[in-house]
Amino acid sequence: MPPVSSVATIGVLFASSFFAPMNVQAQDSPMMIRIAEIEIGAKDVDAYRAILKEESAASVRIEPGVLAIFPMFEAERPTQVRIVEIYASREAYEAHLKAPHFLRYKTATQDMVTSLRLVEMRAIDVESMSRIFRKVP
Repeated sequence: MPPVSSVATIGVLFASSFFAPMNVQAQDSPMMIRIAEIEIGAKDVDAYRAILKEESAASVRIEPGVLAIFPMFEAERPTQVRIVEIYASREAYEAHLKAPHFLRYKTATQDMVTSLRLVEMRAIDVESMSRIFRKVP
């Protein structure tokens, strides 16, 4: 079995220090969880980070179905960006794709991204998520 992803571990540790507990549904939760693995051109790193920071903050603040968008980059390879994304449902994700702030992000960064891989994930312990993400119902 492969080691636990340091990206996921860092995201959970960081988030758990900032969010208050709430109730969560059982393991059959309709939540959509993914990790986006993105590579950015070296000359675009600073501009990309600024755009992504604005977009991720707006998504969590404005969209009730966006439970978490937590962007980060590899310390030794700053062109390697990872984003933990958690949506209340597939419908919430699809609405996110149509949000004006997301569309601005996609348009502004399309020439900066050299590769994109979206990895669908499943939660092992949905019940614990309520202690991590305050938006989880």
